Amino acid sequence: MKRLFLITIALFVVLGSLTAVATNRLKADVGDDSEKPLKLGVEVLLEQQKDLIEGKRVGLITNPTGVDQELNSIVDRLFHDPDVELTALYGPEHGVRGDAQAGEYVEYYIDEQTGLPVYSLYGETRKPTPEMLEDIDILLFDIQDVGARFYTYIYTMAYAMEAAAENEIEFVVLDRPNPLGGNHVEGPVLDPEYASFVGNYPIPLKHGMTVGELAHLFNEEFEIGADLNVVEMDGWKRGMYYDDTDLEFVLPSPNMPTLDTALVYPGAALIEGTNISEGRGTTKPFEFIGAPFVNSTEYAAALNELNLPGITFRAASFTPTFSKHSGELSHGIQIHVTDKRAYEPVITGLHIVKTLHDMYPEDFEFRAENSAGISFFDNLIGNRWIRDAIENGESVEEMASAWHEDLQAFKEVRREYLLYTINTEQLKQNIGAFQQSGDIEKDAERKLLLHLTAVEQFEGKKVADKVAKHMQGFQLLLDQYKDAAGLSDKAYQALSSDTTDMIAQWD
Repeated sequence: MKRLFLITIALFVVLGSLTAVATNRLKADVGDDSEKPLKLGVEVLLEQQKDLIEGKRVGLITNPTGVDQELNSIVDRLFHDPDVELTALYGPEHGVRGDAQAGEYVEYYIDEQTGLPVYSLYGETRKPTPEMLEDIDILLFDIQDVGARFYTYIYTMAYAMEAAAENEIEFVVLDRPNPLGGNHVEGPVLDPEYASFVGNYPIPLKHGMTVGELAHLFNEEFEIGADLNVVEMDGWKRGMYYDDTDLEFVLPSPNMPTLDTALVYPGAALIEGTNISEGRGTTKPFEFIGAPFVNSTEYAAALNELNLPGITFRAASFTPTFSKHSGELSHGIQIHVTDKRAYEPVITGLHIVKTLHDMYPEDFEFRAENSAGISFFDNLIGNRWIRDAIENGESVEEMASAWHEDLQAFKEVRREYLLYTINTEQLKQNIGAFQQSGDIEKDAERKLLLHLTAVEQFEGKKVADKVAKHMQGFQLLLDQYKDAAGLSDKAYQALSSDTTDMIAQWD
């Protein structure tokens, strides 16, 4: 009898231990989407999908940003991998090693470290020729984008996709984060009449997409027809900015040294279309803006009076060592982003340009028009009418209202190509897991799931405004239960993050 009692006690102990282990595992799994370690496309390729390139002659389009999380170059990883036959390298603007300035042509050469041929995809040859692709079965693209329409790497990718399609070569994009996050889309959609290498497709200035997502959109919407495969990241969510990850920021071009530069770039780079210095030749390109004729104190005050969200302007003076106003003391502003999620870079950039135009009408100039009547500013903004609006005294708010309809139409198209999304089914699963782990009370679970069932109907019919509106109501429900202690901080933070991402998807 005593032995039976001891066996029973031991059985309860074992069962209790197993239950505790299961509970701990469940708790560890809850919120995994937000805590899951990030894997870049290159890491997913080499760890999980190497069969895509094994037994094939590989051409690689990359630059210094083509690294894994340990900062190992993809060139080195592929070259020294016995299962991979790397046969050629292709460099975008600034070259494979990133040592060329903006606009500088990089000729064909042999890479010193690998002995491989390096072909330039900038300057005289932006699209790979058949001769460049003779020894290639598959082309890989692995370059960090910065999230702005006029950053040229995405058009290097598109031209290479065209060449791959024409020469029946597979094309693989190794995806990387959009450093500006994947939720915020802003600015006018490019008018195709103003297409150039700083804007080749009708997308907005701040597109909110990864290079992999853009590759799918370009391939389908503009009928490139490449045999395309995107190796997706693992663990990246749309709401993540670059500094929300553990990734080191490797400068993607000489005048993009930091994440702060990337944050301001989609708006501040519009200054390149004027006679004002955008800070090239200083340690703060695109953060410093000014000219010898500007009064920095008055200009900064005028901009700060606008109370633009997430931004403040500091009066600053600087002397560029090259580019516009080289060697001349220039006065203006330094842009300081105080809230990256509230900040609207395109709206801010237009205010920066318009305020200069209005304060210094005798000195401020847009870049000269070419023979077709197009200024470089028009290429950057993607149309002529905004330059006209500035010169005619229209407000930035009027401009934003005028581009709103085209922007909404783009968002409808964009939604079909998003790879990293959240939906009601995933939210329901997360809620269920949180309830089992004790992070959500039963009554809260029931009402949250009931609300999502209503959202699910609009989601299935792709009624965007209804999904966004009802998910805003879902957020209010989360707030209510958090205040009433119906869910833990962990559950609240995870579900709120997913809700924000889902609203942005459908907004």
